[in-house]
Amino acid sequence: MDQTIRVGVVGLGFAGNVHTMAYKKIPGVEVVALAGLEEDRLQLMGKEYSIPNLYSRWEDLVARSDLDAVSVCTPNYLHAHVAIAALESGKHVLCEKPLARNTEEAQSMVDAALRNRRVLQTAFNHRQRGDIMILKQYIDSGTLGKIYYAKGYWMRRQGIPGLGSWFTSKELSGGGPLIDLGVHVLDQLMFLLGEPEITTVSASTYAEFGHRGRGVRRSGLQKMFVGADFDVEDLATAFMRTEDGTTVCLEASWAVQADYDDDFGLDLYGTEGGAQMRVKRYGWQDTLRIFTDHGDVPVTIAPQTWQGTGHQAVVENFIDAIRSGNWSAHAGHEGLRRVQIVEACYKSALEGREISLQSIRQNV
Repeated sequence: MDQTIRVGVVGLGFAGNVHTMAYKKIPGVEVVALAGLEEDRLQLMGKEYSIPNLYSRWEDLVARSDLDAVSVCTPNYLHAHVAIAALESGKHVLCEKPLARNTEEAQSMVDAALRNRRVLQTAFNHRQRGDIMILKQYIDSGTLGKIYYAKGYWMRRQGIPGLGSWFTSKELSGGGPLIDLGVHVLDQLMFLLGEPEITTVSASTYAEFGHRGRGVRRSGLQKMFVGADFDVEDLATAFMRTEDGTTVCLEASWAVQADYDDDFGLDLYGTEGGAQMRVKRYGWQDTLRIFTDHGDVPVTIAPQTWQGTGHQAVVENFIDAIRSGNWSAHAGHEGLRRVQIVEACYKSALEGREISLQSIRQNV
């Protein structure tokens, strides 16, 4: 509890930056090493955050014997490689979402955490939003009663992250907007509903824009990307059944012809009340509505929302888990369950049939 926790961060993008900033704000935590391929960015972050040890190879960072923990902020195809190496060398791991590209990789990561008795957590920063925290309080207080139908979405009109990048390669990313954006919404729903057991999934995916060089973030670059590699979906939709009879629906898109910008939200229907969350371009003010009755009169409540702390809370929770000593309770199982569901969705879409989650788990 009193010892300084020494951390290394692998990855120099947005996630690596926010992880590093978050660690720097926590007393008793020291970021001592950083790894990434972009030399200019590596030197810049090293100087900005006063990090003394800089590596172009993640293997060199993980090999350090003086590190207690590693943040994995790389593209998806490296998550399992870096995390397992770190866990096997006795380090705790915080991994960006998704935990892995598929169930086999995610299960291997969880097994490594259990085998080496180390913490493994997935960075689901959007569950740390203020509106999600407030909504969770309403649910836990019984205001909504039993929630029997829940749906969530994250939809972009033009938001493909980069044609020809690792994002649009199934081999490198594991999928498109479902594994990129939808996994955040899935995590929010699972968190709010109390981790229900998903039993079956029926899903469809569509790729109507990316392969034509359309739907990218900057419209002026579209012509440059025509013919670029794009073997993932740009829209996914899923219908899920749970063990207790609740229905969960999920939509995620990078590109769709509809009145969206970069928007996500939830609808929850319960026996005593309901809830609606609408978020446009990551906003946080006036995003939540609670629907219930006062006597026989329908009432709509508009709670005062707050921004939340996002990755700061994620990183603080990770450090708290390390300091708790109860490491077996934080071995990556939540992240694994999300990956299993996403894999079941992709399998359902590919085969055109409903998929049992049990069959996904048995195949590992």
